Amino acid sequence: MSSNVIERVLPEKRALINRPRPSDIAFRAILNVMSYSSLLILAAIGGFLAFRGFGAFKDNGFGFITHAEWSSLVGDDGKEISTFGLGAMITGTLIISTIALFIGVPISVLTALFLTFYAPERLKRTLVTVVDLMASFPSILYGIWGFIVLSPMATYWAKLVYKFLGWIPFLSVPTPAFDRSPFLAGIVLSIMIIPIVTSVSREIFAQTPLERMQAAYALGATRWGMIRAVALPFGASGVVGGAMLGLGRALGETVAVYSVLNIVFKINWHILYGYGGNIASMIVQKFGEASFTEKKALLAAGFVLFVMTLLVNMVANTVVSRAVKSGK
Repeated sequence: MSSNVIERVLPEKRALINRPRPSDIAFRAILNVMSYSSLLILAAIGGFLAFRGFGAFKDNGFGFITHAEWSSLVGDDGKEISTFGLGAMITGTLIISTIALFIGVPISVLTALFLTFYAPERLKRTLVTVVDLMASFPSILYGIWGFIVLSPMATYWAKLVYKFLGWIPFLSVPTPAFDRSPFLAGIVLSIMIIPIVTSVSREIFAQTPLERMQAAYALGATRWGMIRAVALPFGASGVVGGAMLGLGRALGETVAVYSVLNIVFKINWHILYGYGGNIASMIVQKFGEASFTEKKALLAAGFVLFVMTLLVNMVANTVVSRAVKSGK
């Protein structure tokens, strides 16, 4: 008895090749080069400022951060006698930036809430375009506008604030001089940071979970009640991150502050009084006529501002990233 044997030939296993195309390899290489070059440029700037300003740190020690005196004189023997301290400018930077946040963040959050939950679609597109356009305006335009248009109004507002709230220590003034004050500089900076804070806040509010919103409505909440109970708690950390990004811009702003503020090397806690300063505007004022020693001190001041701004932006980016990923 014979039988036919049928042999089953299995096909060979197909090799899975996951090799990217040459165009993908080239594109990835270009992106890597651009990304790492940004880091290298940032590190080069910081290293240059630290290297050139090391002499100022060495000569003045920790007093370079804490002292408020900035002077460079040539004695009778021809030697330069200098004392450099950033205490007044750091204080002024923080005061002006705080005023900007105090005014700009509430306006930005309310604008973001309106754009996300109230504005019709056509109006929303127009307002988003306007807000994004504000972010692209050069600083000099804000400075000129603040000096010519806003300054008379801000002076009047400062007088009103002093009239009714002058009993508060930081709102009092030694003499009635309200022009070119930190109050005016803070208002100008608040307008400059509104686009940044509004954009970040709007992106966070737009990610509010729909099921939570619908649950709030199902329980009888009004739109504002839903915003208070759901949207604001959800986007709180994102708003904080956006505010810190705005603070990063306010810390390093130069031309706008220089245009509307009297730069005086003295600590001023009276925000309505007409003098003050910040680090960036001080560098602009001094660099053109500075001696070699003073230029090293100005570069050291730039390094301090560089570190402050870098730290603020790093923290802000971390807060925003965690807010987006965690949904809180």
